[in-house]
Amino acid sequence: MAKDTEKLIRQLSLISYLMAERRPVTATEIRRDVEGYSDMTEDAFARRFYADRAELDALGIHLSVDKPADGFSEQENYSLAPEAFHLPPIAFTDAERAALQTALTLLDGEFAYAEPLRLALQQITWGRPSPLGSDSRQTIGLGITASAGGAELSARLAKIDTAIYRRKRIEFEYYTMQSDETATRVVDPYHLLFEGGQFYLVGYSKERGAVRVFRLSRIRGKVAYATKAEHDFQRPADFDPRLYANRIPWQLGEPVGEASIWISDEIAWYVERQYGAYGRLVAAEDGGHVFTTAYSIDRLLISWALSFGEHARIVGPAALVDEARRRVDHLIEAHRGEPEAVRSVPPRTVLEVEPNGRSRGTEAAIRPERFARLVTLATVLISAARADSRLSVVDVCAQLNITPQELREDISVLNVVNFGGGAYVIYAEVLPSGEIEVDPEPYSDTFDRPARLLPIEGQALVAAIDLLKLASPELRSAREKVVAALGRDPVEEGLQIVSPIVENDITHAVEVAVHESRLLRMEYWTQNEDRYSDRVVEPYALFNGTEAWYVAAWDVERGRLQHFRLDRIKQAEVLLERFEPREGLNPIADIGGWPRTGTVGGSRVARVRVSKAQARWAREQRTVLADLEDGGIVVEISFKGTDFLVREVLKEAGDAVVLEPADAREAVLAAAERLFAAKPAQGAGSL
Repeated sequence: MAKDTEKLIRQLSLISYLMAERRPVTATEIRRDVEGYSDMTEDAFARRFYADRAELDALGIHLSVDKPADGFSEQENYSLAPEAFHLPPIAFTDAERAALQTALTLLDGEFAYAEPLRLALQQITWGRPSPLGSDSRQTIGLGITASAGGAELSARLAKIDTAIYRRKRIEFEYYTMQSDETATRVVDPYHLLFEGGQFYLVGYSKERGAVRVFRLSRIRGKVAYATKAEHDFQRPADFDPRLYANRIPWQLGEPVGEASIWISDEIAWYVERQYGAYGRLVAAEDGGHVFTTAYSIDRLLISWALSFGEHARIVGPAALVDEARRRVDHLIEAHRGEPEAVRSVPPRTVLEVEPNGRSRGTEAAIRPERFARLVTLATVLISAARADSRLSVVDVCAQLNITPQELREDISVLNVVNFGGGAYVIYAEVLPSGEIEVDPEPYSDTFDRPARLLPIEGQALVAAIDLLKLASPELRSAREKVVAALGRDPVEEGLQIVSPIVENDITHAVEVAVHESRLLRMEYWTQNEDRYSDRVVEPYALFNGTEAWYVAAWDVERGRLQHFRLDRIKQAEVLLERFEPREGLNPIADIGGWPRTGTVGGSRVARVRVSKAQARWAREQRTVLADLEDGGIVVEISFKGTDFLVREVLKEAGDAVVLEPADAREAVLAAAERLFAAKPAQGAGSL
């Protein structure tokens, strides 16, 4: 029998024994009565029992230890309270259960933690009709999902996830973009983030002597444990994972100064709503507003300001103004006349990373620990035994997403689990008919209630809710109940889904309009075209993208389906008038298109030269057409309107030059020249 299987039998038997005894027991009794320990030497038992306790503790199953009083030689006593193993009942409403079912339906095969999510839903719906397989009106779509990005990235994620909970130090080769170098990193892993379509590790870097953030797609090769110890570190009590979510790019690193950016009245509301947490916005004496913010990387702050075109100008400090002016000068000169000829070289070999860390299919799924699967299967089998019914092998395999061979192996393990004295927890047999027959009188009630969610299951459940909760009020209320039952919020330790910032009032209005099929009136800012418009729409569904959440809605005046970013809705009002959903309209039919690829149907393609300084970053985001002699690259950018392309090029702060088409070059030139023509704000020179 494999060592891992022996360990599982020991640990499950230990749980059953302690739950059945309902009293503190000594190590001597455990060694004598629990399956797997009796044939060990005293030293071997001490090592194995300590290791098993540590693993169960890492899984959230904490054994109580009564230590002898000082001066006495009695052995320690061990016990396991029912509440330390069983999950408190959760009173979900039918709407909440339907929302949870929708979450699994959407995320199955598209979520790195889909398998532990499946087991978690099985546990929390104990005693109620399973939500797996029911239907509901689909008003949520996913453009960006928390997929791992392929088998190799998934393996890294699984290893890091386990290391976080077991306090295991890890080591790996890491490619640093700033230095363009790959080196070994030894890290105490604290936290995982999923933001903007990418997974990140937050941990203490031994090389840097400080907490650092590592993008998983930049790790090269495998992640390994640095030592053979059970535990290597303790996460600092004052570590706050929230500090690493929704960080603004220009503030990454040590601050070098404080900048002032003039903001027009037209977009002041947007800057206040989206970026108010990163600075101060006050009214300017000569009109408009001034946004003051600390910054660490001048190029990224300049990039942000340029993305707003004439609506934002850097007014201080003088060195930052000069740097912004220099970059715009270069942009203007590079777009005058014919484009400079480029000389390409053979392409360099780089590690391929799929856009947004997207999955290539089920290979990206993280398999839950077999312990979790066995506990869930035990509850399924005991439920069938109590109902005196047989189970279909096909149905159970579909329910737990395992193969028939895995099911047979798991049943064989459970048949050996006992709680001492030759009394076994359960007996089940796979019949030639393809059915599972379970003894109608199980010997133990250890597994007759749902077990407490293991860390990875609770993490998967809450992460799935957080990925979708902006589009479903039922998921938000379900989340509160799940966290209350767990006794902790998994976001505090594990995986945190970082959602785009959206005003609560806007979100609520759109949600109500979608779910109640009511018309929605809104004031909408189209940034690429720099215009405001009043719209009355029929909202059908919400879905996400890398940067924002969108509502898919039928524009009544324009007579077509359009997608509106929630963060660009300045005001929204739910009207009393209801609408009948349009027959044959599928509002999320193109979720697999532009929200994931960034390419809108009917788009044109521009060839854009990117400087050597930014080539490494561009490789991660764009399709590279050519490598250049000077270290730069030529990429392609798809665009439907030149306004979008102009904004993308301005955001590169002089490090990108359009080579073709000609009309796009002219549009960038005109936009850059308008930046100089804009009236300076009061005080020092500006851009």
